[in-house]
Amino acid sequence: MQPFTRLNGVAAVFDQANVDTDQIIPARFLRKPRGPGYGGFLFHDLRFDEGGAERPDFPLNRPGWREAAILVAGENFGCGSSREAAVYALMDFGIRCVIAPSFADIFAANAVQNGLLCAALPAAEVAAIRDAVIAEPGAGLGVDLPAQTVTAPNGMVCTFAIDPYRKRCLIEGLDQIALTLARLDAIAEHERCAQAAEPWLRVTLVG
Repeated sequence: MQPFTRLNGVAAVFDQANVDTDQIIPARFLRKPRGPGYGGFLFHDLRFDEGGAERPDFPLNRPGWREAAILVAGENFGCGSSREAAVYALMDFGIRCVIAPSFADIFAANAVQNGLLCAALPAAEVAAIRDAVIAEPGAGLGVDLPAQTVTAPNGMVCTFAIDPYRKRCLIEGLDQIALTLARLDAIAEHERCAQAAEPWLRVTLVG
């Protein structure tokens, strides 16, 4: 997993509350294997019309926001089903951080397992960031995870809270598998001690 420490990138605004995972990636694309190009499915039915042409009014189709690495969104972002592919699509498109007043719990958990930062800020601060981005399309935001700050184009600095465990995982680029592998020595020692203390509970398979 790619570590996340600091990001300076173009921000786009998707000012809509309760954006669900079926909007982020429609269910019919879930049969596609994860890989390069997955970002093409992001917000597919909102970004494109029935003929596959871009909808010019959709935020990620607008000049200045096409290369967005940060998305400024509305409350309860990522609600709906638990599909992890919603995070895959955002990441493959190039978005590494979503800023919103609140996130669906499962979406936020999936995000941290894939290196996507969900930065929750008070609604008034998100609105101020949104206005600053809209006023200067193509302007960048600065996101500093170690310092837990977001710096808007106008210089305004906001501080967000994050669970220490999730912060560590993002900074060090650790998903649950990597965290487990990092403790292999401790796991092996536990197994050795348990085998010695209770040998009748463990069976060694031969052949």
